[in-house]
Amino acid sequence: MTEASAALRSTEHSRWVVRVRLLSWATLVWLGIDGAIGMTAGLAANSVALIGWGLDCAIQAAAAVVLLWRFSGSRVHSDVAERRAQKVVAVSFFLLAPYILVAAVNQLVAADAASASWLGIALAATDVVLMPFLGSAKRKVGGRLHSYATASEGRQNIVCAYLSLGVLVGLALNAVLGWWWADPLVAIVVAGVVVQAGVRTWRGERC
Repeated sequence: MTEASAALRSTEHSRWVVRVRLLSWATLVWLGIDGAIGMTAGLAANSVALIGWGLDCAIQAAAAVVLLWRFSGSRVHSDVAERRAQKVVAVSFFLLAPYILVAAVNQLVAADAASASWLGIALAATDVVLMPFLGSAKRKVGGRLHSYATASEGRQNIVCAYLSLGVLVGLALNAVLGWWWADPLVAIVVAGVVVQAGVRTWRGERC
């Protein structure tokens, strides 16, 4: 490899590193807003699915912080930092599932119906549209940087879109048809999807 081509590759790599940082900061800002509103609406409506979704926003934000750590300082070119970041992103999936599962089962057993939440419906619909774009951008950057941690965090955002769709369906069925049990059932599905994504990320598999 000539010096000119090496310099070009270094410049291109730096450009993608800047892009992953910008995407991570954008993720943090949106998830801060998203999570705060989602948790507030979930607590007000007693919706396990919506509360779990709000917690997922916090966990995704933590994963975005991990990427900022991964691509700063001497860690930019570190394979060790890459592997550690991948493991932390995987663990972030596992942190969410237990609460959602226990709370959802408790709600089903107690027949503790969630109230309709039109704010939650609007927020979930927004994430269904927004998160796939953010996740796809991170997967592309992860491919360019050969960073599985980045690609996995992008998949986490895409999983969030599917979860948002599930929450949207559950909230809509509850609000329109009064099917209160749809909310905890969707929450249980959410927990299963999150665990599966965490296992595959830990192993380095594609989701």
